[in-house]
Amino acid sequence: MTKVKICGLSNIEAVETAVSAGADYIGFVFAPSKRQVTVEQAAELTEIIPANVKKVGVFVSPSRAELLGAVDKVGLDFVQVHGQVADDLFEDLPCGSIQAVQVDEGGHVPNSQADYLLFDAPVAGSGQTFDWGQLDTTELSQPFFIAGGLNEDNVARAIQHFSPFAVDVSSGVETDGQKDHEKIRRFIERVKNGISRTK
Repeated sequence: MTKVKICGLSNIEAVETAVSAGADYIGFVFAPSKRQVTVEQAAELTEIIPANVKKVGVFVSPSRAELLGAVDKVGLDFVQVHGQVADDLFEDLPCGSIQAVQVDEGGHVPNSQADYLLFDAPVAGSGQTFDWGQLDTTELSQPFFIAGGLNEDNVARAIQHFSPFAVDVSSGVETDGQKDHEKIRRFIERVKNGISRTK
């Protein structure tokens, strides 16, 4: 079954909702963003996350020291890296790794040492989808996440189109820039229970 990552969580209530609704991954944004949290805030929020739900730190062009520091302080299970990536960044990390790829017109897929790839819209967190037809994942060796403008209305089509390892949502479960608990529940239900469910 396709796994679900709810990203950009910043308070206990949203984390509790995502966990209870069946999220497989919880994402904390450490990069500059309206959803940014500090390492200290994330460490507090992870205290209520059970071991079977994986904790993901989201970074943009981080140093290796920045990654390792956050992994240690927060107890991250994965790091997700956007932007420029040094060749050796993913070597011998104490956790799993996800490299984010912003899908452009060429549909280019990088040769990455990360454990997973995540395909996102050209502007991450914008709520915009990318052109799914531009991305060919048939030759990929790594499992991958699909992100970029997903919501409860289109996530089933994305799963049908790509058969991804996981789907990732942030703005698609928000109302007026804040996480919407009902949207989180409906998004996860739509992934877990298929396309026949109505709102």
